[in-house]
Amino acid sequence: MNNTPNTQNAGAASVKRFVPQTQRGGLQNIRNLILLGVLLAAGIVLKAVNPINVPGMKPNFVIAMYCLSIMLIKPTLIEGLIIGVLAGVICQFFPGTPYINIVSEAIGAAAMVLLMRVPMRFKKFDLHPTVATFISTLCSGFSFIAALNVILFAGADVTAVAFTAFLPIIFGTAAINAIIVQALAVPLELALNARKG
Repeated sequence: MNNTPNTQNAGAASVKRFVPQTQRGGLQNIRNLILLGVLLAAGIVLKAVNPINVPGMKPNFVIAMYCLSIMLIKPTLIEGLIIGVLAGVICQFFPGTPYINIVSEAIGAAAMVLLMRVPMRFKKFDLHPTVATFISTLCSGFSFIAALNVILFAGADVTAVAFTAFLPIIFGTAAINAIIVQALAVPLELALNARKG
């Protein structure tokens, strides 16, 4: 009979006690919440300052920042909707049609979450920052127009604007947002990965 203690099993048991749990993603992670807050704050500043002065255009940088945050923190669909609603509430502090942004940004954020699950890698180049942000901004813009028309037909006291007048703003904003997110995505991902390491 072998009376030697099983040190191998004892060692394995002690190792298991100290195995770190995988960090939660989405909004369940404090670091992700801070990142979301910082990016949305940056969107507020950019929207207020509006460094891109193009006649007839008022880019919504809050959209770019929530698209970037969704790409980095990878929230669930419900969490993405929460981010969109929060972004829409933030937009209420700027001139515009009340409450419509809450709907449009929730739809835009949900689109971004779903698009992040679609493979968009071309060789070593990830197209998510450009393509997903562009499409999500379009979803936000067109849902804004749809909601505006709904409340207009319901008799709300809002100014009617021709659909064609919105198109340059929507596509221009989508292009600007795609460029911003593409420019910031790689350095931010590298910085976040470096902090994890």
